[in-house]
This record gives sequence, structure tokens and C-alpha cells, in this order.
Amino acid sequence: MSEYRVIDAFTDRPLAGNPAAVLVLEDAYDDAWAQGVAAEFNLSETAFARPVDVPDADYELRWFTPTVEVELCGHATLATAHALTELGVPGPYRFTTRSGVLTVVERDGRLWMDFPSLPPQPIEAPEGLAGILGAEPLWVGVGGTRDLLVEVADEKTVRGVAPDLAAVARLPYRTLMPTARADADGVDFVSRVFGPRVGVPEDPVTGSAHTVLAPFWAERLGRTELSAHQASARGGDLLLEHRGDRVLIGGHAVSVARGELNL
Repeated sequence: MSEYRVIDAFTDRPLAGNPAAVLVLEDAYDDAWAQGVAAEFNLSETAFARPVDVPDADYELRWFTPTVEVELCGHATLATAHALTELGVPGPYRFTTRSGVLTVVERDGRLWMDFPSLPPQPIEAPEGLAGILGAEPLWVGVGGTRDLLVEVADEKTVRGVAPDLAAVARLPYRTLMPTARADADGVDFVSRVFGPRVGVPEDPVTGSAHTVLAPFWAERLGRTELSAHQASARGGDLLLEHRGDRVLIGGHAVSVARGELNL
């Protein structure tokens, strides 16, 4: 049997932020088993961590949506670090992943992830994008692992978009990410993330998206320290520090469930 935890990431209260299932395993496992477990949980990501003896890292970390393994996932990385703290494992937490070695440390009551900065490059808007998104693009670019970033007029527009998800899934991008400056004091920008192509119609809070959003808004606003809100129905808050080719992403996490798989 394998113990699991369900952890809400990028929130300091249960039933908000982005839930991830986390399994900290002792031994190697079959890829098809991991994909089946992720499909069973049916959360945006399930994380699988196991100790490894490799330079610069202590754990292997992999992330699966209900349908595919992904290259990078922020909220499930945050959730895995939180799970390790609950298991009494001291940090910092060093993970070897498909995106290189990722480190998580605790600072000022938050967990901070050290991720690569993946700034978007401007492109011409794909044909029909305004109709697919339901809003007029002001700026369009691609960054990260093929994420389509779309700046729109304002926060109200971001919150109100209801994209054609079937059409979004046909676009040659991992996700579609509308964003705009925030209205509220203390928040710099808002965003949403739609990923039907990878089995996630709308992701509640997406750490990896902020490897693209942080450099974009750092340049726009002329600041390297930013506060972000992902405006999904659950919602989530992130602190960001843009440091050259790296982005530090800070957030809270809360455990909401624990159990054992009979597998």
C-alpha cells in the first residue's frame, strides 16, 4: 500500500488554491501505474517523489495530469515540499525533475520554489484567437513549455473570459493564459490558465505559469518583486521574485486529506 496526501497549494486555508495529490514512495514504480493513479485522483496534477542518490538532489519528482506526464508543475512541487515537512524531513528540498534540479526552501512562513525564468516571446495572434478566448488580445506571446500568454484589457476581462475549450485544445500550445494588471491594492497582476490539451480544462493556481508571467510583468512594471493572484473559482495567491534567469515563487499550503492506496 502507498500513503498519499491531498494538499491545497497557494492558499493558507483549506478548499482554496490548487489541490494536488502527493505520494512519497521508497521504491521505483511503473509509469503506467503512476498515470493510472493520477487518473484515479483526477486532480490537475499528482506528484510522485522518491529518494535518489544523485548529485545536487535528494528526491526524484514527477508530475502527472489525469492524462499525461508534464515537464513542470509548480503547485504540486509546493505540495510535495509541504508533505515532506509533515513527514519530518528537513529542508531545503532538492528535486531532480524533467526541468532540471528544483529547490524549495522555507522563508518567512512560506515555501519558496526556485524555478527557471521562461520569458514569453511575442508572436502574431493565432487566427481566431479573440473568438476562442472571448476577449480582444492586446499582446500575445509564447513562453515556458509552449504556453500561450495573452494580455487583455483589465482584470474584469480576465475574470469574465469563458473560452471555447474545444478550440483551445486544438491550438498547438500546452495552455492558454489570459492576464492583465490587477485592480486591487497589493496585487500586481491577475491571470487564469486553461489547459484542456493536457487534461486540465482550467487549472485553479499554476506555479509553472508564473515562470512565464513573472518575467513578463517584471519587465512591464519595472520591478522584480511582484504579487500575483490567479483568478479561478478557487483562487490562489503567489509572491514572486524575478532574479535574472530564475524565478522564486512563494506560497502557503494546507493538507486536507491523507490515506492509503490499496494498490
